[in-house]
Amino acid sequence: MSGISEYIDNELKSNDVVVFMKGTPGFPQCGFSGQVVQILDYVGIDYKGVNVLDSNELRQGIKEYSNWPTIPQLYVKGEFVGGCDIIREMFQAGELQTYLADKGVSVKAA
Repeated sequence: MSGISEYIDNELKSNDVVVFMKGTPGFPQCGFSGQVVQILDYVGIDYKGVNVLDSNELRQGIKEYSNWPTIPQLYVKGEFVGGCDIIREMFQAGELQTYLADKGVSVKAA
């Protein structure tokens, strides 16, 4: 396993919810990352944002890790959930909150 895969593994083991994104939760660098941050902030969960723009190796590595071509990528309890479109669809259908609750991620009351 490469160093970047170990880094990704470690982030996923250390945090219940991780978003690999362009930019940071406070300052997203692309619209799709911004949408995912808005949704996660709205449902009121704690999560860690990992900026893939910090490293080309990380930006490429996360795509290979998940076998998913785009950023952002959301992971919950180490499982890849999806990118912006999937997260948005789950959120709009009310499935995201249920999924998080089922995974044992505490959601602030809406």
